[in-house]
Amino acid sequence: MGLLGERVVREHPQAVADEVAGWVAELAQRAVHDHGSFSVALAGGSTPRLLYDALAGPAWRDRVDWPAWHVYFGDERACPADDPSSNYHLAATTLLSRVPIDPSRVHRMPADRPDLDAAAVEYSDLLASSLPAGADGAPRIDVVLLGLGENGHTASLFPGTPALDVTDRWATRGLADYVPYDRMTLTFPAINAAAAVGFMVTGSAKVAALAAAARGEVPASRVSPADGVLVWFLDAAAAS
Repeated sequence: MGLLGERVVREHPQAVADEVAGWVAELAQRAVHDHGSFSVALAGGSTPRLLYDALAGPAWRDRVDWPAWHVYFGDERACPADDPSSNYHLAATTLLSRVPIDPSRVHRMPADRPDLDAAAVEYSDLLASSLPAGADGAPRIDVVLLGLGENGHTASLFPGTPALDVTDRWATRGLADYVPYDRMTLTFPAINAAAAVGFMVTGSAKVAALAAAARGEVPASRVSPADGVLVWFLDAAAAS
């Protein structure tokens, strides 16, 4: 077996972030031209931080139609929105506060709610009510950005957890194997309904996880858009 989709390899993490920034900007422009808006599910992590800095920087800030964006999240930790470990906090400080995105179009996952299951149901309903339906009925996000954990997880879809098998909702409770354990995550049907999915994977620590993904052994192996494109953006260390 091998990795599904296209592989794009750049020398170092910053070059990967710059490549993804151009890819996202192009797809955003295409989506706005096609249907008047652009929806994206953001990821957390070190490489996305570089991506968000690039998008908010001089290369792209004035070339993107930010008011047309609708922002969602691929997953979130059970912590307050201002917690440094929050994916929302990362996106807010590095991107969302630096560009003219309408705050009402930024849909934070409320994973800090006491009833995480109910919060996930509400987020699933939000996705269904605010996005067009794809061919299989799942809400269709224009771009879903993902990372890859060393154990092969993506979003907060961790090995051996119930979230892997949720097929009738678009968001669900996730369970990590490191703190904070409680999470909210998009489900595979939601991810695989996207028009485009981009993995950002950097560093030699991810080599084994990439190999396991290529062999179909880990959760990330189950990302396969039903009617969309899949691109793996790798740096040289990860691709080795």
